[in-house]
Amino acid sequence: MKRKVLYGFLGACVLLDLLIGLSILNSSAADPGDHGIDYAAIVGFTRAIQVIRQDYVDPNAVSYKKLTYAGLHAMLPHLDPHSQFLEPEDLKDREDETRGEFGGFGFTISGKDNSITILSTMENSPSARAGIMPGDQIVAVEGKSTLNMPIAELNQLLRGQPNQRLALTIYRPSTKETKQYDMRREIIKVASVVDTKILNPAETGGIKIGYLRITEFTEPTAKELSQKLDELESAGMEALIMDLRFNPGGLLTSAVDVCGLFLPPRTLVAYTEGRDPAERRDYYTDMNNRPREDFPMAVLANGLSASGAEIVTGALKDLKRAIVVGETTFGKGVVQTPIPLPDGSALWLTTAKYYTPGKQVIQEKGISPDIEATIDTDRERALLLRQRGGLYTPEEQKLVKDTPDTQLDRAVDALRSLIIYERYAKE
Repeated sequence: MKRKVLYGFLGACVLLDLLIGLSILNSSAADPGDHGIDYAAIVGFTRAIQVIRQDYVDPNAVSYKKLTYAGLHAMLPHLDPHSQFLEPEDLKDREDETRGEFGGFGFTISGKDNSITILSTMENSPSARAGIMPGDQIVAVEGKSTLNMPIAELNQLLRGQPNQRLALTIYRPSTKETKQYDMRREIIKVASVVDTKILNPAETGGIKIGYLRITEFTEPTAKELSQKLDELESAGMEALIMDLRFNPGGLLTSAVDVCGLFLPPRTLVAYTEGRDPAERRDYYTDMNNRPREDFPMAVLANGLSASGAEIVTGALKDLKRAIVVGETTFGKGVVQTPIPLPDGSALWLTTAKYYTPGKQVIQEKGISPDIEATIDTDRERALLLRQRGGLYTPEEQKLVKDTPDTQLDRAVDALRSLIIYERYAKE
């Protein structure tokens, strides 16, 4: 027993030395208000690990890896809702998602106001077919409450082998209803740019207004968007409506590349500031991009347009390239930096906040529209059903048929007025 205690003490000393060494190594990045290393807290932490390893009833449950992972899973979400620890399998899932293909139920989630909110559902996915909607909240998975559950842990529960079933308990704030869904996992392929078309000239005053919707920003988004713009321009498009409603964001590089399709080369579209203001990082459009600046455009946004969608919306608004129509966006404007660890896991750590070219912070503020156009719950549901497509119940079919998209109508009216004004100004 004495030998075990001695080894435990030596292990604690080694861990303490490591933590202190790392603290000294990173002291240049310390917060100005940090008065130094809290040795008592570090010693307490290492002592707790050793006590658990020596005295816990099940020795198989207290490996250094298990204890360290458990500590990191709890530590990161304590900082903010977006920081998280990713085990090697979680990191692979995150990388698969950004490439545009992954296994799951086809929705994206975010922590806000102490709840797990669904930001978007993907077309023809299990969640969309089941009737789950953006704004719904996940309150339990297989009966396990999600209250205070880290996002990474929830993702681990949600993702797994295809064809396996999982029970989700969903709360809908708009109707105050709670419902259980039994769904089967599928391989999800993300279609990034969808619904490309020229709107019906009878509804646009004879003006050829193009429309497309970006579901989220993945690696191929900018390339797909460029191809769709070629198609619309070949069809004689005079103006464009880009729909970013319910877009949860995605890759920053993709969002910047999308901005580059509409803005001059080397244009500042966003910047970040972290702990040290001197470490500001600017994001510019590519020097060699071919911008499409010869048509007016509008961006549709709503309260579930987040992250990368807010960067694009904010840049095009601040730089007067597009009119923003709809509602104030979600307000998720922080940088999560993946910091790899030696065993293949990673810290997904919030390191900075995003700002628009006009120096507006996105986090918790969102991007306000130029033309406000709010919609009620029924209109929002009709819009989501339209986007989901597929088979409707008779009630859903009637709702879709009888409910106009008033936000889209406002964008059409704004572009029509602008084009008519420009025509008269030239005469």
